[in-house]
Amino acid sequence: MSEGKIPIRRPATDIPTTATPQEKPKYPTDVVDLPTKGWFYDESNPLSNGTIELKQMTAREEDILANQDLIRKGKVLDKLLESIVVDKSINPKDIFIPDKNAIFVTIRRLAYGDSYKVNVTCPACGSRNEEDINLGDLREKEVDVSTMPRGQNKFYYTLPKSNIKITYKLLNQKDEDEIEKELAGYRKINKENSRELTTRLKYLITSVDENGDTSVIRKFVDEQLSAFDSRALREHIRDNTTDIDMKFDFKCSNCELERRLDVPVGASFLWPDIES
Repeated sequence: MSEGKIPIRRPATDIPTTATPQEKPKYPTDVVDLPTKGWFYDESNPLSNGTIELKQMTAREEDILANQDLIRKGKVLDKLLESIVVDKSINPKDIFIPDKNAIFVTIRRLAYGDSYKVNVTCPACGSRNEEDINLGDLREKEVDVSTMPRGQNKFYYTLPKSNIKITYKLLNQKDEDEIEKELAGYRKINKENSRELTTRLKYLITSVDENGDTSVIRKFVDEQLSAFDSRALREHIRDNTTDIDMKFDFKCSNCELERRLDVPVGASFLWPDIES
């Protein structure tokens, strides 16, 4: 396996377990190493060991993916995770987003293979390109988590222009759900101003000059955070957060533009029979 690629492996069969034969999984499973290495979970969380065991997708999980009611409610991926995570003490909503990204890439690879056929619009000339992306080539961003406090989802940064000290956190699905709920409210009021950037920052930042009061954080983002400091913070988080590098090498068949582009994650990612 090439260094940096998302590792998938079968669980060891000689690991001691307290489960009875009746409790042991009756289906094939795979173990995925998490990008965070489990470093930022509390030690009581099973994910703190840096891996997660997943049941391989079956027709039952395809039923979940096809459930129109779950799709309409935006809960289909949560239900899918609930079904395939072997350790039922793990709450899928507690999984940090970088780890969740790796899990969904792994699910897709295990269920349907590494070939991901998708149409990509060239950002230069607008032509439509048919791409066959090899998901097995996606790599983890290299971040040395061992230099950070273990068991703490808390990171420190001093804003370069204002010199204000802040702390921020990794988001999980609970946070993402709250962000989406808030954004949906804004969209009802003003469809032209989603406030996505400022809303996300309000959830990312956990304290301002050691003040963790939510109202203080929100006022700071709305009234004091300069564009310079906002960009610097986002770049710092991007560069210092372990995740999956969801980019591929694109070359336009029409204008021959060459650029690293984001892998388009649409309906066909987990529904490969759907045209993008």
